[in-house]
Amino acid sequence: MDKPHSLSRPSRQEAEEAVRTLLRWAGDDPDREGLKDTPKRVVKAYEEFFSGYEECPRSILARTFEEVAGYEEIVLLRDIRFESHCEHHMAAIIGKAHVAYLPSKRVVGISKLARVVNTYARRLQIQERMTAEIANTIQEVLQPHGVAVIIEAAHQCMTTRGVHRPGVTMTTSQMLGVFRNDPTKRAELFSMLNRPSSND
Repeated sequence: MDKPHSLSRPSRQEAEEAVRTLLRWAGDDPDREGLKDTPKRVVKAYEEFFSGYEECPRSILARTFEEVAGYEEIVLLRDIRFESHCEHHMAAIIGKAHVAYLPSKRVVGISKLARVVNTYARRLQIQERMTAEIANTIQEVLQPHGVAVIIEAAHQCMTTRGVHRPGVTMTTSQMLGVFRNDPTKRAELFSMLNRPSSND
């Protein structure tokens, strides 16, 4: 899913009324002083939480650079913090992504990799799909020798409800090209990931 199909969106007023309904359903009075502006705040927050529906991740990667002086080694961007929401409970998913690729003649600005992660994160997600979407998009647009995406995240649908297991994180990975087929490159990638960063 690149940029989701346009749907008939409710008005802001309808969205705010939906929040008022949920507040009443939760057992509170949306007209009391502390909650009077909550529907507006929630709708504004949702615009930020789900802004990824308005962005095209492939367009983000469109501008590349070919003057790389023959650089043909792994490019790795570690610890890209993200905040997402699970599509099952709309609870927060908070984690970090590691994105690597092995260029084939052209590279992309590193901020663009972080923006791709952010675009997919700011949609209703499951972590497995988000991991695959990021990797597949980078592979399709940049056409490198390989792409690796590893995501580690905590899911509040598990830590704050249901089984209530705080401190549990989930790790997913998607390896394409040489990172899937070449054990040497895969080992090199994990060696880079295991090195302490300058901030540690």
